[in-house]
Parts: sequence; structure tokens; C-alpha cells
Amino acid sequence: MKLRINVRMVVLALVVLVLDQVTKLMLMHYLPEIGDEREVVRGFFRLVHLGNTGAAWSLFRGYNRELTLLALAALVVLFWTRHHFAVHTAGGRLSLGLIFGGILGNLLDRVRVGHVVDFLYFYVVRRGGGEAGFPAFNVADSAICIGVGLLILLSWREENRQAAAGKADAERGKAPE
Repeated sequence: MKLRINVRMVVLALVVLVLDQVTKLMLMHYLPEIGDEREVVRGFFRLVHLGNTGAAWSLFRGYNRELTLLALAALVVLFWTRHHFAVHTAGGRLSLGLIFGGILGNLLDRVRVGHVVDFLYFYVVRRGGGEAGFPAFNVADSAICIGVGLLILLSWREENRQAAAGKADAERGKAPE
């Protein structure tokens, strides 16, 4: 079996990894303590220094070791099954590069500091007081979400293309392949 790795996908994953880690290091320099925060846009956005030992939205909090192993397993499975994710297209390579880089960024945090560093917090102030906010996240989380969303769109587009091709073949009297 010939191992084919797309260089552009690897470069994008490394760019995401570096950008994620640099932004986290900058945050830890300016907001050194977990719990520190700085208002950036009053009533909408602040930088926060949070440590997340769980998964998305702090689900499974306290399971850092297990989530580290799960991230490693996800990387291996995604790598060996990447041919199923339109890696032959620019969109497929883009989405997988984003996902690989994001997983690596959060995985490095889990190993290096014992939790994922989250720092981007968007919120709105409610009329009666208090905040309604989106859970804090980071560059790696954004890359993973964008990559997965792109994979879903690519998959949907491919299904529609195949359905249209099957319909056209049926109209011409051909049997679908």
C-alpha cells in the first residue's frame, strides 16, 4: 500500500497548530492566571483565560487523560480513512487540514498544560441583567468546527451530484453504475 500524504493538507494543519499555540501563549502572557479576563468589546466580547479538562462546552470535565487518548485515536482513524473524505479535492484537503491542525492544537494543550486553553468569549447582556454567552473557545476549536462543517457541505454536494447523475442516466435509459 502506497502512503500518499498531501503536502498542502499537512502545511495547513501545521499553520493551524502554530496559530493556535501562538495565540494561546500570547493569552497566557497577557492573562497569566486561569480566570483572568479583559473586556474587548463591552457587552459582546472578552478575552478570558480558561482551562478546559473536558470536551466541547466542558462536557466530560475532568476526563483529560481519556480525552487525550480519544484525540490520538481520532487522529489515527482520520488519517487512515482520509480517502473517504474527498481528500482528492481542494475542499476535502482544506477541511481535513483544518481538522487535523485543530485536533493537534488541543491535544498539545492537554499534554503540555493538562487542559485545553480556551480564551475567546462572546456574549450579550440580557435586558434584565446578566449575560447570555457562547462557551469560550480557541483557534483549534474554530478550525475543527469549520473543517467539519466544510466536510458536511462537501458530502451533501456530492450526494446531490450523484443523485442528479443517476436521474440523468435513468432519463437516458441507462442503468446506474
